[in-house]
Amino acid sequence: MIDLNDPVVRGYLVRLVGEDGLQMIENMPEGEVTDEQIAEATGILLNIVRRTLFILNENKLAICRRERDSSSGWLTYLWTLDMTDIGPQLLKEKKRLVKNLKTRVKFEEDNVFYGCPEGCIRMNFNEATECEFLCPYCGEDMMYEDNAEFINKIEKRLAFLDREK
Repeated sequence: MIDLNDPVVRGYLVRLVGEDGLQMIENMPEGEVTDEQIAEATGILLNIVRRTLFILNENKLAICRRERDSSSGWLTYLWTLDMTDIGPQLLKEKKRLVKNLKTRVKFEEDNVFYGCPEGCIRMNFNEATECEFLCPYCGEDMMYEDNAEFINKIEKRLAFLDREK
């Protein structure tokens, strides 16, 4: 069984299904259950339960089985959590994060930035020249921003992710 107290797992699940979704996962009854049974057992609104189940199913973390009632013809959806695939999902998420961080480092290295001293906005050189180095929100003079420390933080994060296998 997956450790829902692991901060990495919790963070991934919260990002995927939100706090209500995580609460649903933590309190979901064992075995095959309907979405109505899950809503009743967890106290979470039925539409949130359904949304969460579909997201989990799309990410291979829940299994759905359909059953047709022979007398009424109605379909019943039975759900089971299957968190065995969370490891590959976390690895895929890590690869996406590394790719995005590398793209961000390149963007930061390839540009010169100016920011509003009031914190309204940050622009690259070309955008700042279009505004004549004046903040479009408050009118203050834009100031040069040295982004070396920011680039260093991203590179440290990349190095940390590279060490984590």
